[in-house]
Order: sequence, then C-alpha cells, then structure tokens
Amino acid sequence: MKKIAILGSTGSIGTQTLEIIAFHPDRFQVVALSAGQNIELLISQAKQFSPKLVSVATKQLADQVKLHLPSHITVVYGEEGLIEAAVHPAADIVVTAIVGSRGLPATLAAIEAGKTIALANKETLVTAGQLVMEKAARYNVPIIPVDSEHSALFQSLNGEQLKTVYKLVLTASGGSFRDRTRSELANVTIEDALRHPNWSMGAKITIDSATMVNKGLEVIEAHWLFGMPYEQIDVVIHPESIIHSMVEYDDSSIIAQLGNPDMRVPIQYALTYPERIESPAKRLNLTAIQQLTFREMDYTRFPCLQLAFECGKLGQSAPTVYNAANEIAVARFLNREVSFLDIERIIETVINDHNLMAITDAESILEVDTWARKYAAII
Repeated sequence: MKKIAILGSTGSIGTQTLEIIAFHPDRFQVVALSAGQNIELLISQAKQFSPKLVSVATKQLADQVKLHLPSHITVVYGEEGLIEAAVHPAADIVVTAIVGSRGLPATLAAIEAGKTIALANKETLVTAGQLVMEKAARYNVPIIPVDSEHSALFQSLNGEQLKTVYKLVLTASGGSFRDRTRSELANVTIEDALRHPNWSMGAKITIDSATMVNKGLEVIEAHWLFGMPYEQIDVVIHPESIIHSMVEYDDSSIIAQLGNPDMRVPIQYALTYPERIESPAKRLNLTAIQQLTFREMDYTRFPCLQLAFECGKLGQSAPTVYNAANEIAVARFLNREVSFLDIERIIETVINDHNLMAITDAESILEVDTWARKYAAII
C-alpha cells in the first residue's frame, strides 16, 4: 500500500487525488494533508481519510481545525507546517498540488527526505528548475509529472531514448477565448475567462489557460523535466483536448497519449507508475468523437506564450520573474483591478525592466520573486 501526502488537498488536483485514493482504498493511504484557508473542506477530508497530520495557513486556522478533529491527528500551520507534511516519515509519495510558487520550499524538503514527487505544481520547475532537478538527481528521487501534458510526454517517452527525440509537442486547448480575436478581448469579464470549454480547473489556472501563460509554464517545465532544448519543444492548439501531448522521433514516428479530458487519469498514473490499474475516468470512444482538429499556434495572438519561450532561453532569473509577475497580474484581474489584456502588459513590463541575475539557491529565487511581485502590483 502506497502512503500519500497531498500538498494542496482542497484544490482541484488535491480533491481529484483524493477521489482516486477513495476509488482504490486497498492501494493507497493518506498520511498528510495540507490546505490554505479552506478549513471546512480540509476538516471533511481529514474525517474521511484520517491522516496522521494536517497543515493549514495560520495558527488561528489551526486552532479552529483542532476543535473538529480527533486528537490523534496532528495539526500544524504555516510554511513550517507545510514542510512537515511534505517530509512526513510515513509518506512514500508527495503530491505537490499547491498553486503558485509557494510550494517550492516544501518540494525541495520532500526531495531531500527521499520522497517520490508527483508534481502538479509547474511553478516549482519554472522558478527553480535547475535546483530541483539537480537535487532530485543527487537524492535519486523520481519526479513524476501530474499535468496532463507532461504525463502524456512521460508516457510517450516510456521505453525510448531521449537522443532519438526530434521534438516534444505540447497540445493546448486554446482556453476560454480561443475563438476570439485580440480586439474582442478588450472588454472580456472574469466570468467569461473562467468558462473553460474543456477542463474543470481552479480560477488561476483557468485564467492562465486563456492567456496561454499556462502553456508557457508547461514549455519551461518540459525543458527541465525531459532535458529538452527549447528549439525542440513545440505547441499546437488542439480544441478537443483528446491528444494530451505527443513526441515526434527522428524516424518521423509520432507517439501520443489520448484520453478524455479528465485529470484523474494522469494523477492516478503518477501514483501507480509504472503500473496501470482501473480508473474511475470515462473511457475514450474515438468513433463517437469522429474527428480531431489542430491549429498552428499564433504567437502574435498569444504573446504570453512567446514571452515564455524567450524567458526560458534567457534562463537565470527570467522564468522566475515571468511566473511571479503573472501570479500578481492574474490576482489583480480576479480582483477586478485590471483588464484581461493588462495581464500580458504587466508581465512584459516586469520582464523588460528586470536585470537578469543568477539563480544559485532558494534565497536568490526569493529575492527575484519578491521584486517581481512588488513591481507587478503597482504598474
């Protein structure tokens, strides 16, 4: 039986991970859960799965949670509490499902503790790809992607040699506004942006999908996960979201992973790898779909994706700035402080006004991240 710690258990990935665990009670046991502010859901999860430890954002929330849980469940809080959940001695696999860059210290701690990482937090590799991958290699820790696109690449690379790869092809749904021109984006609302045509996701990642920042983060993540140069990473729009990504090889063969848009499939594969077991997801019926369509990526229409490639190639602190500026820009949009198109303006301005610096440790990442956030909040 595999023992699981989930960082971000009340979010979209976290709740679906628990669905998988509930579907296979004889295969998985929850040993630690962490959440931020949503303590009602966390309490419900803790009562159902009876972990050894739960972590919340603040001491005040921890005191509230303690009132509702049995005494054998330890309740901790803050960044230290999050790290406690990540390094829990009983955990075999740590699912890192916290949105944004807050999950980096806990992920690094889990790697040092020798835990297998089921990585759903793409910002971890975007902000600290070299540090994370070097540490994973040093501690011989597997990092198994949970994102549907990276899981598809991971599966399509199984049994193959990286040196024979011609290119990695990430597919993109196109997001909520894939059929709108740039001129039609000037007055779109938050409600418009949150209506994703294919996936059920959290607010931040849904906005990122609409701006194509999410795909930009995935490009940078793919670079680090698979050691692939940016020149060998491509993106195509695939509105049906059936092919989750594919790998083209030197002999012109293309291997792809297909399935209905259901995050429980890549989540489960990360938990069971290298084994495959029954999933609660609906099976794919290609005869019912009848056709799959593709569009060439328009980098003028989606400038945030072009910026991601540029930041990835620049390296050093550029990807950290890209991610931090986006997080603040999206938060400002969700708070109705700026327009949808202001998101890309803010990101580009912060990047252009940043002086590149080397990323050598977590402290240097924090320094760059803090600067970018402060600047993005005022421009």
